[in-house]
Amino acid sequence: MSGAHSPKTPAWPPRSAPRLFVDVPLAQGTTISLDGPQAHYLARVMRVGEGDAVILCDNATGEWAARVVEAGKRNCLLEAVECLREREQVPDFWLCPALLKKDRFDMVLEKASELGVRRIVPVLTRRCVADKLNPDRARTILTEAAEQCARTALPELGEVTKLEALLRDWPEDRALFFADELGGEPAAGVFAAHSGPAALLVGPEGGFDDAEREAIRAHAAARAISLGPRILRGETAAIAATAVWMASAGDWS
Repeated sequence: MSGAHSPKTPAWPPRSAPRLFVDVPLAQGTTISLDGPQAHYLARVMRVGEGDAVILCDNATGEWAARVVEAGKRNCLLEAVECLREREQVPDFWLCPALLKKDRFDMVLEKASELGVRRIVPVLTRRCVADKLNPDRARTILTEAAEQCARTALPELGEVTKLEALLRDWPEDRALFFADELGGEPAAGVFAAHSGPAALLVGPEGGFDDAEREAIRAHAAARAISLGPRILRGETAAIAATAVWMASAGDWS
């Protein structure tokens, strides 16, 4: 009939397709078998069925559209169909946050992943309330945050490192911006003027003690910065300063 419009073909994969990181390298035609929590998530939570689309990332080649071949309660079989995006190039920015109470440090991990941090190095200082980190749990938080915000690269997670060791082994070519509650250069201006590898060091709930602050300021790579006129919680300082860096010198610019 003249004037009639044929219905548009729905976009594939749909934007609502579930997104998961997998531990196997992906290529066209690769078959992926998922079990455990990932299979439960697809089958029970997202209720995928045969032929449905799932977005997969392998933290190496990029983002892939996959098709569900079989969907069981305990196992899901998928086939990679096409590469949608190459793995993202993230700025060479490390976050070195002092350990905080569990729920607050969980927030730091989650938001650092969302904001595009390349590497996270948890730091142990004298005033840290917490002194341990469950690496498997931390990686789960990082991965779920990356899936939520459509990252194609996972942040690296370093081991918990004592401040003294961090300073001793610090790479010469990486700037170490130090969020000092006693004052420093305004962060936004310093970040915008910087180029090259960088890192941000943020203290715990009680801040750095005098000896730690003196050791950091004496380090050749360290540069004290100010995050404004207010004293921020550890998690707020880490997240806010990372956002400022991304806006000034990272991939927001």
